[in-house]
Amino acid sequence: MTDIIKASRSPRKARLVFMGSPDFSVPSLRVLNEAFEICAVYTQPPRKAGRGMKLQPTAIANCAETLGLPCFSPIRLRGNATEEARLASFEADLFVVIAYGLILPKSVLDIPRLGCINGHASLLPRWRGAAPIQRAIEAGDAQTGVTIMQMEEGLDTGPTLKEAAIDINEGVSAGALHDALAALTAELMPPVIDALMAGNIQAIPQPEEGVSYAPKISNAETRLGFGLPAAELTRKICAFSPYPGASIETLSGRLKLIAATALSDEVTDAAPGSFLGRSQADGIKIACGKNSVLQITKLQPAGKKPMSGIAFLNGQSWQVGENIASPIHEIKNREGG
Repeated sequence: MTDIIKASRSPRKARLVFMGSPDFSVPSLRVLNEAFEICAVYTQPPRKAGRGMKLQPTAIANCAETLGLPCFSPIRLRGNATEEARLASFEADLFVVIAYGLILPKSVLDIPRLGCINGHASLLPRWRGAAPIQRAIEAGDAQTGVTIMQMEEGLDTGPTLKEAAIDINEGVSAGALHDALAALTAELMPPVIDALMAGNIQAIPQPEEGVSYAPKISNAETRLGFGLPAAELTRKICAFSPYPGASIETLSGRLKLIAATALSDEVTDAAPGSFLGRSQADGIKIACGKNSVLQITKLQPAGKKPMSGIAFLNGQSWQVGENIASPIHEIKNREGG
């Protein structure tokens, strides 16, 4: 994609309303607060979390408090005349939306003078939707990135203003990629806003081909089976780390898999789920689908702290050749099932 940005810093600072909720949004709020005038911050309401299930504010709510910015947490914006009036009262040039989590109706999108822009963690139109980082890793994509786009009523369908790509390195977790893309979003936003203020940026419609969607990760998806090929299991483990986390049911109980590698130079005729012994990297070797071998180097048993594969194995009586997969769970996770 070709983007055109000709502006240097515009004479007047842009007035912005910032909308975001999770950790991913925080670097951008901090950067934009230094470069522009943030007249209000919008975030999702507090949610119950933690062992005590107490109400916890979002990461953006905490950041806004630290920065001394006014913060609002409406349950919804659609059909909310009170919030629409408040948003209009700010007389903002632009609404900047990054992982807000609430739908902006057309009546809200039309409020700011220059419209609304969104920072999305993929190279659109690939991976529109809620979980673009995880889905890119899970699919084995070689690259992902950030797209800054003008917002419209469709789901991540607006014309793009700027994009930047980064490689997805082998074994990278969703957590690490999340942090890299959050920083990249914060880097891209200021020059785009400057160019919008100066009227020197060209929005380019997204191509109709190559559209894919990134639905939210379900709990069922995170429960893996050794019937899958080791390479696929590895991608899923990386994609679901650190949250919500991938797990496997074994004869020793449920294990959360934190770090694992497909051993591409090893094949086996053993049934999926068979314990193949210790690996040279002090991991646990397990037979998987399509005669592949998975090396588990870090895991977390239920109710215990994370530990190395070898530390866990020292407390087990698994025998080489023994199938350690939970039979009931594995029936549901046969290769291709």
